[in-house]
Amino acid sequence: MVFEKQQNMEIPPTEDLMREHGVLKRILLIYQDVIECLNGMKPCNPSSIKNVVYNTATIAQSFIENYHQRLEENYVFPVFFQRGQYVELVRVLQEQHNAARHLTNLVLKFSSTQISCGQKRFHLAYLLSLYIRMYEPHSAREDTVLFPSFRKLLTPGEFEQLGKLFEEIEEQKFGTNGFQRIVNQVAEIEQMLGIYDLSQFTPKLY
Repeated sequence: MVFEKQQNMEIPPTEDLMREHGVLKRILLIYQDVIECLNGMKPCNPSSIKNVVYNTATIAQSFIENYHQRLEENYVFPVFFQRGQYVELVRVLQEQHNAARHLTNLVLKFSSTQISCGQKRFHLAYLLSLYIRMYEPHSAREDTVLFPSFRKLLTPGEFEQLGKLFEEIEEQKFGTNGFQRIVNQVAEIEQMLGIYDLSQFTPKLY
């Protein structure tokens, strides 16, 4: 399927970070579906699931941990430390960034070989569940506390310049329309798992 490309436009830095959280949330949904497969709650092909996990974790490592998190660590967190605001929250968020990188390294290691044995399937499911459990509240706290406060700490000019810088860094790392290509990659994995159709998540209440 061909997905519509997003035209380049100037995006405020906090909105940029929050749309990247959208990619993260879709990664978490993939991981949740994989956990159901690994735990026998949903039929799956072990070889296919191995590839799904490896490809998804590769996206998480490249786009979330080595790019999105670096933006926060280099340009957002230092502002809060300098102003003495939400210092404890930022410290925890940084610790969780480090934990995410460690978890993804383990997931990549486990999914680089066959996962047919029960013990290995269980352990991989456990690692994915840890990632989900940490990042759901992590991203929610950033979206509702950190990012709204961050905008207030910068002048309008600083905020605008940071948005331009984020766009430049994204294009350098992922090329033109890089964000949309990442979204498309995630969507292709969702299609492989059969979870792309949004309507399936609507509860049947009547």
